[in-house]
Parts: sequence; C-alpha cells; structure tokens
Amino acid sequence: MTIIKHITQALFTKHAMPYWSILLVDALIVGISALLAVYFAYGGTVVLTNFWALIRGIVLCILVYAAWFRIVRTYHGVVRYSSTVDFFRLAKAMIGGTLCCMVLTWGVELLQVPPTIIRVMGNKAYLLLFVIALMLMWASRIIVKLCYEIYSKDSKARGAFIFGVRQGGVELARIIRNEEHHQLVLKGFVSDENDMIGKELMGQRIYPLDDHLVDLMKKHEVKVLLISSLVVERFREMNALIDQLIEADIRIMLMPQPKWWEQQSGRGEIREGSEARHELREIEVEDLLPRKKIDIDMQAVSNILVGQSILITGAAGSIGSEIVRQVATFRPRLLVLIDQAETPMHDLRVFLAREFPEVEAHTVVASITSEAHMAHLFETYRPAYVFHAAAYKHVPMMEDNPTQAVQNNIYGTRVIADLAVKYGTRKFVMISTDKAVNPTNVMGCSKRICEIYCQALDRKLREEYEAAGRPEDSVPCQFVTTRFGNVLGSNGSVIPLFKEQIRKGGPITVTHPDIIRFFMLISEACRLVLEAAVMGHGGEIFVFDMGEPVRILDLAKRMIKLSGCKDIEIKFTGLREGEKLYEEVLASTENTKPTVHPMIMVANVREYPYDEIKAHEEQLYAKSATCDEMEIVAYMKQIVPEYKSPSSKYAVLDK
Repeated sequence: MTIIKHITQALFTKHAMPYWSILLVDALIVGISALLAVYFAYGGTVVLTNFWALIRGIVLCILVYAAWFRIVRTYHGVVRYSSTVDFFRLAKAMIGGTLCCMVLTWGVELLQVPPTIIRVMGNKAYLLLFVIALMLMWASRIIVKLCYEIYSKDSKARGAFIFGVRQGGVELARIIRNEEHHQLVLKGFVSDENDMIGKELMGQRIYPLDDHLVDLMKKHEVKVLLISSLVVERFREMNALIDQLIEADIRIMLMPQPKWWEQQSGRGEIREGSEARHELREIEVEDLLPRKKIDIDMQAVSNILVGQSILITGAAGSIGSEIVRQVATFRPRLLVLIDQAETPMHDLRVFLAREFPEVEAHTVVASITSEAHMAHLFETYRPAYVFHAAAYKHVPMMEDNPTQAVQNNIYGTRVIADLAVKYGTRKFVMISTDKAVNPTNVMGCSKRICEIYCQALDRKLREEYEAAGRPEDSVPCQFVTTRFGNVLGSNGSVIPLFKEQIRKGGPITVTHPDIIRFFMLISEACRLVLEAAVMGHGGEIFVFDMGEPVRILDLAKRMIKLSGCKDIEIKFTGLREGEKLYEEVLASTENTKPTVHPMIMVANVREYPYDEIKAHEEQLYAKSATCDEMEIVAYMKQIVPEYKSPSSKYAVLDK
C-alpha cells in the first residue's frame, strides 16, 4: 500500500495533472468523437454491423492523434490556466492528425486490407471528427477553468477595477483570474478613451475615468484599482484622483514593468496564461512622482559600446551597478569593474554570471587612489571607454571627513583621468552631481573640482593637438561630465529612509517643511549618461532636465497614506550641515545651451587653465595629509570661489 501511495502522490499532485493523464483524456475524447462522427456520417447501422473492425480503425486513429498531441505539446500548459495559445495548439494537433488519418485511409485502401479486419473512416467522417473532438477538448478545458475559479475563489477576495483596456489591461485580467488563490475578483474596467466607455471586455463593463470613479468603486464594493503598465505614465499625472483613492483606502496596484536592461536584452518579455511570471504589487511613491519619459538613441549607443573593453569605477554603487547592467546589454567585449565594497561586488559578479554569461567581466576590489593598481588594470585591459562613478557622495559624511573627499573624490578622479590619457581611452565619462552647482558643502565642492580638472585636461589635449597641426576630432581621449540630481532608490536616499521609519512606526524625520528636491529614476539617469557619452565630443559638462521639483514634506505624507499606517508623526530636525533648502535648477535657459536631446543640456561654466588646476589639486592633496579640516576646506574655497557654507561649521571661512 505504501508503494501505491507514493506512486499516486508522484503522478497526481495538487499543483497540476501529469501530462500523460491529459493525453489519455484527449485520446478518449478522440475515440468517442470518432464513433459519433461515423454515426452522423453513415448512420447507426454501419456502426453496429462493423463495430469491432471500426474500433480497430479508431484505435489506429487515436495513436496518430496522440502522436500529434505529443509533437505539438498540447499537454505543455496547466489545464486550469488554458489560454488562446493552448487552444491554438490543440487546433494545430487536430489538423495534423486529421490529415495523417486521411493519408492512412488511402494507404489501407491501397493495401486492400479487408474491411472485416479494420474499418477506416471516410473524409466526411474525418471532418466531423475534427469538429466534434476539437469542440469537446476546448469545452473540457473551459469547464476545468470555471470549476477551478469557483473552487479556489476566496470568500474574502477583494473586488477590483482595471485601468486600461488594451493589451496591458487584458493581461492584468488574465493574471488575476489565473492566480493560485483568488485574492481579487474582477468587477470592471476603467478607461479614459471615450469610444470604449459603456462597452464590455472579458464579460465586464468599461466605466469612465472621471470625478465619480471613487464613488462608483464604493458602490460596487471595489477595494483595488489595478493599473495597466501601458497607462502608468497617464495615471502618474492624475494627482487629484490618486489622492482621492488613497483617502478612500482604495489600494492601487500595478503590473511590474521589466527593467530597462531586461527589455533591451530580451529578458523582460510578457508571457501568456500559465507562463506569465508577473506578480502584482502595491504601487509605491516612486511610481507616482512626476517625471518625463526618456528615450535614447539605442543604435548610436550600441555602435560605440558593442565589442569594446569598458572600465567602470564605483561599479558596486547604486548608479555604477545600473550603468553596468545597461552597458552589458550592448554586448561589450570586456567589462572591468572596480569598487572597494567587497560584498556588493560579489553580488554584482553573481548577477552578471547569471544574467549576462556571454559578457566577460572582471570584478576588481580596489581603491581608485591606488595608482599602481589602477595603472596595472589600464595597461592590461586597455579600456576604450571609462565610466567614472566612484565617489564618496553623502553630504553629512563628507562635511565631517573633508580629507577623504579630497583623497578619494578629487585625487582618485585625477588618477583615473590621467591613466585614461596615457593608455589611449577614447572617452572618459565622469558622473557628477547637482551639488557641484554653486556648492554649499564639501562633497559638492569636491565634485566641482573633479569637473574642472576633467574639462581642463580635455582642453589641454585639444590645444596640444592643434599646436601639432592635428585636427581636434583626432584627440585620443575625450572627457565628458554628466550632472544630475537625486536618484530614486539610491543608497542613503530619502525614500528608503522613510520606508524604514514607517516600518518602525515613525516618526518620519524631515529636515525642513519647505525643503524641495528633484528626483529621477536610477535607470533613467543612467540612460541619459549613455546618451551623453554618445553625443559628447569632449569638454562638455552635460546637465539633465530633472523634471518638476518635489516637496519632501508632501512626499512623506503620501508615503504614510500609501503605507496604510495611522498616526505616523512627521518630525522636523533642521537642515543638516552643508544642506541646501532648494536645489539648483540644473537646466535653465540662463545657465545652459541646448543639445539634440530635449532632456540634455550643456552647462555654461567657467573654465580653468590645466596647469593652474593641476597645481591647485597637488597642493590640496598635500594639505589633505595634514587632516586639518579648516585648512583643507579653506583651500577648496580658494579653488571654487562660489563655494559658500551657509549652514555648516565652515561658514566662518566665508567671512
């Protein structure tokens, strides 16, 4: 009995029927359909008088159809999740089997097999068999789906509307209907397309998206609004509606979109029915922040990166790792990845081995200030492109540690930049920050000095080539800088901090009730970095259009509402040292020039002679060895006169 029990459990699980049992059921349907087809085509007398010979012929037909079921893999999907793909497979198998049976009939007649031994059907019966069997198999799967939906429906399931009536909305409806345990019940669709209002989709009515939506949802006891991935951009702009939904305790959920690098590498395609891997998730504040859609010239980026050796510093950081993921989609010949953080670098190595096994990647745990080690890497791998993202970036930390800001951010950048020139790198792309604009803190000033050095070095190379009678566009190494503001979800950014504070029950700490910031997704910022790398000819400081500013207090309030938590206190702590109340607008018409990309501009900045900035850097590096914070910062202010410290201990140096 134990052996029988184990065999039964192995063959029949609660998750899905074994494929042979589906084949058996389909074969039985074919046999019954064949008898019915002969009866309808030739009458009951023919069936009775030739019963056993006819049975032998039907068995032969069943074997043929079973072979086609196996070839087309009609058993491949789970029956209760059957979709149009599965129905189409059944039709293909039935067409193939019917044609083969017709050929088989011709062969039996050619061999003159007596009808008393085996009786085969005529073409009329085969056509009837095709129709009857296909209808029965389709019906059996539909019945199984309906029974499963009734059986698995949770009495506590929440009613749901879907915003979106195109492919994305239909896919959402399929996903919630195919859930293992039905937590949601589809009660209708919502659309802002006038020609769709009042119609029905998948048996549900399409309602208008207007001011009465929340009242309508309450009337129909709908607790969830699902957002199709195709209308997320439009939904993000409906701030009034979003606030109404949140106030009414209506949950907003969406279908996760594939990451940008997944879309480019073909890893994020949508699958149908039982193959769908999407998991609905509650909307987060990052999904609702206003921002523009970003498109880049994919072909142009591919042209410069495919088959190249590429070096990325700060590769384990939030920005650096996203650059790695995006660059890897363009099939570079080699990736050389540098960072001091051992564990994140290990995670990055595992990720690349799993997602991009075809890309050769070397993960190097090292500091960019180690000149000998960096020289060895440049000499060994000769990178054609360098993306320099390594830097200490936290404002309060650098206020307390200006020595490290100088040694890592400034000196480290000079090491990598000089090696790029020495070893023939084609383009050096430095990641800067909006905090370099009229800096008010050590970190921002350190990045401004990095910008100055790279721009001056690029200008020096051009002047040398011009003096030698060579064209400017033949300069072996071009230096391009990219500036952008806060990126959503980066390490140490405000949104992860607020989430953690909400999880602990509060309070949420906001430095000032009027503080505002510009935000952009990491993936979007890195896309613009790649586009800037393509369009840059050397010496430019590119700035990105960061969209509309967001008041941090409003961000905190919305996160509290989205969390569903009550009585979360918001506590104002005061501006931190070196922190600005209002970030500089990076891309105004007064301080930038346009480019061919609407979201990328070139900054108008003061340029420095190379010999002057190099001497300044060397002197500053020497001062960093003293660890005298005031002396170090005073010299930084001498290099960057616009650096002021209104809310820092270094404010005394401005007097």
